[in-house]
Amino acid sequence: MAASLPPSRPRIPGSGLAKGLAVTLRTMTRKTVTEQYPDAQPELPPRTRGVIGLFEENCTVCMLCARECPDWCIYIDSHKETVPAATPGGRDRSRNVLDRFAIDFSLCMYCGICIEVCPFDALFWSPEFEYAETDIRDLTHERDKLREWMWTVPAPPALDPGAEEPKELAAARRTADKLAAQQEPAAPEQPAPEQEGRE
Repeated sequence: MAASLPPSRPRIPGSGLAKGLAVTLRTMTRKTVTEQYPDAQPELPPRTRGVIGLFEENCTVCMLCARECPDWCIYIDSHKETVPAATPGGRDRSRNVLDRFAIDFSLCMYCGICIEVCPFDALFWSPEFEYAETDIRDLTHERDKLREWMWTVPAPPALDPGAEEPKELAAARRTADKLAAQQEPAAPEQPAPEQEGRE
């Protein structure tokens, strides 16, 4: 059997209109406050999406950010460089060297896909938003300018002390413990030399 519904009050015609007008009047009677922007900086959340900073040392020129960008506003140029072998008889290796990394902020829609897909954490959000220019061509920031934005990137939030350690660290610790356990039995204990008694 269906449960009975509680009795509802009869609706007064125009009650919704009266509630809406009450909200409007309440808002109209409040004093308006204008923030004096250049003098008083707005308080932004620490992870605000302002401008993108480049940590160039982490960039491996994998081009993932440029390929995944829906606006095609990331420009990357690189060349291959041969690195000599580290050991004698080894093979020379080639690696990509970054020549140009630029982001056109006149096209960027601040979606953050480039930051999410970067496998080496080379791109970060900075809360800075004051980079307006008088010429639209100046909104293309080259790698030197993107590197300067890294100074404004906030530190990551602190880890919870009660949390378990990251899986990468746990795996590395287990591997190190296994290697240490294998090396201990491999080294046999040498008997201590006996002292000769003097008479």
